[in-house]
Amino acid sequence: MTLKGTLLAALFAVQSLAMTAPAFAQGDYPSKPIRIIVPFTAGGVVDSIARLVGERLSSKYGQPVIVENRTGAGGSIGTDYVAKAAPDGYTLLCVSPGHAVTPSLIKGVAWNPVRDFRAIEGFGVIPNVFVVPAEVPAKTMAELVAMAKKANPPLTYATAGVGTSNHLSGELLAQSAELKLTHVPYRGQPDALGDLLAGRVTMMPLTVALAVPHIKTGKLRPLAVTTSKRSAALPDTPTVAESTGLKGYDVGTWFGFVAPVKTPDAIVARLSADVAEILADPAMKPKLDLLGLEVAPQGPKQFDAFIASEYDKWSKVIKTAGIEAQ
Repeated sequence: MTLKGTLLAALFAVQSLAMTAPAFAQGDYPSKPIRIIVPFTAGGVVDSIARLVGERLSSKYGQPVIVENRTGAGGSIGTDYVAKAAPDGYTLLCVSPGHAVTPSLIKGVAWNPVRDFRAIEGFGVIPNVFVVPAEVPAKTMAELVAMAKKANPPLTYATAGVGTSNHLSGELLAQSAELKLTHVPYRGQPDALGDLLAGRVTMMPLTVALAVPHIKTGKLRPLAVTTSKRSAALPDTPTVAESTGLKGYDVGTWFGFVAPVKTPDAIVARLSADVAEILADPAMKPKLDLLGLEVAPQGPKQFDAFIASEYDKWSKVIKTAGIEAQ
């Protein structure tokens, strides 16, 4: 072979190696620890779900899957960190409704849930249920809406804070049914629940898992669940849409994994399939049931579309209500 031919052959080999290297890297995935960033404190529902799924991924991959809590600014700090991370599948973000809400709620947020991320897999939803203390006369959601339209001063509803799914459930009801309601924010659902049980607020869109024990004792009465489908934990309780005729009313606390937007398709597909398999494992059901999660997996395209729709919906609700973070 001539010198020229040898050089051309060597150049071709280098180019071939360069073209196939990313494919080999993706095929070897994962070859090092994966981090799941939770933008909220340890011990909460988002953190608990991330750890449950992360433990199973670690067993499946034979690699450490580390859940890291990066808190602050309503989840913005951890989210921004993942948006800027290398798009190699080794830094994931566990998301909940704040992922779609925060950019419309907090001024100066640099990241965008649609532009800067791509979905891995949606897990499912924890429904809220509108509950009232036993002494409130309304027996159905329709009756409560009728009460609210006549009330002066407006009826009150408790929430875990501004921008939470409890708050959005109440605000969407007010806008959809053209009601005036007074929002009473607390620092968490347990604090709000205490005043609700004491009758100091009229109602609350409370997480189903927290509501059920008090419903069983008769201290709280369930009127309607906030999701588009009835809750498995409260199968006899209608949805808000069923009870009031407010079509399209749908609010829940949803969860899933996303990654930086340029993460390769092959890695996204691998993670999506593996997370879906974990969620379908019967051994996971009792653990997720304890958290109130109703599993409803969404693949990457479906979860991307869902997040985009949530971002659009809540940006309009927040703007109409003039809601600002406190």
